[in-house]
Amino acid sequence: MAELGRRARKASQRVALASAAEKNAALNAIAASIRAAAPRILAANAEDLGEARAKGQPPAFIDRLALDADRLEAIAAAVESIAALPDPVGRVLASFERPNGLKIERVATPLGVVGVIFESRPNVTADAGALCLKAGNAAILRAGSDSFRTSSAIAQAMGEGLERTGLPADASSLVPTRDRVAVGAMLSGLDGNIDVIVPRGGKSLVALVQEEARVPVFAHLEGICHVFVHEKADLGMAKRIVLNAKLRRTGICGSAETLLVDRACADTHLTPLIAMLLDAGCEVRGDEAVQAADPRVAPATEEDWRTEYLDAIISAKVVDGLDAAVSHIETYGSHHTDSIITDDAAAAERFMAEVDSAIVLHNASTQFADGGEFGFGAEIGIATGRMHARGPVGVEQLTSFKYRVRGTGQTRP
Repeated sequence: MAELGRRARKASQRVALASAAEKNAALNAIAASIRAAAPRILAANAEDLGEARAKGQPPAFIDRLALDADRLEAIAAAVESIAALPDPVGRVLASFERPNGLKIERVATPLGVVGVIFESRPNVTADAGALCLKAGNAAILRAGSDSFRTSSAIAQAMGEGLERTGLPADASSLVPTRDRVAVGAMLSGLDGNIDVIVPRGGKSLVALVQEEARVPVFAHLEGICHVFVHEKADLGMAKRIVLNAKLRRTGICGSAETLLVDRACADTHLTPLIAMLLDAGCEVRGDEAVQAADPRVAPATEEDWRTEYLDAIISAKVVDGLDAAVSHIETYGSHHTDSIITDDAAAAERFMAEVDSAIVLHNASTQFADGGEFGFGAEIGIATGRMHARGPVGVEQLTSFKYRVRGTGQTRP
């Protein structure tokens, strides 16, 4: 692990100075290598899936882990989309001149070496490595044991693409062991060779990283995402958005986990919304009002309001208007992504101002909480903290800055 850190640091110094053309050529070569290695990657994924099924992993977990030809093509296309983004390094963020004639610029620079610790999603291997490269960083990637074979095969293809274009393969390296001791080594900073850690996974992983890391962390807590159906919501729109927010893909962090329905529209909206979810195969756990709307609803416990199911399960509650909805989200939410459905523009603006989440939406599905959907090409995660990066962490968020000061001989009195 110490040697891995030293090699990554050396690689970071090379890619920090790479031109936009060099980085883009490398990214396009990585995408081509992933496509060429498809049989090898899919074979590795089949082994990982077989092991996960043998362990009795739930369907949502299997879905997050599984690759097929279409998903692998999407991974390669995401790398190409990152290549097509503007180069974030060297951007002049601000410029001004002081009364003494000093000209000062704030300029975007790479972070250095980014450590990424993730669990079952093998696509993170390519997304994280490509985003870090575009931002002039090296990446050290630690995959979860369940996706280790798949991630290793993807990382090998990425290294081949880097080397073909003259950039060091160590610019994107996968920790070559499942041993959990490697996580501790990364959290210690690898002798100063890791500049920031990004955890991407469940609550226990993120809590471990935040507690033990000796380097800065881009926190990504669980996605307890809410959809609030306001009294002025169009029922047809609400049904489309709620169904998509919960069931499009239940295993992603932007999946809605709690439905809040305004008491003022419960008579007309609650039963159709709950019946729609149940008929689509979603388990609903509700308060007394929701249970009364449909006999198939199970009682919700206090713990349900705090649970990220990542499955076809949703908690549902009737609330007394906008204030109660905002209060519920503040009490039980994870500051990830929350949506209001309403035709009342003033209510929407209040919701978006008062809900303290990284992403707030009006009349749109929470499943848009995704770097690709934001035009970032991909994301390394959704940061729910308040420092540096917040929301989808794309190439711009993977840079820092420095000040360039130009003078004409000035000295300080």
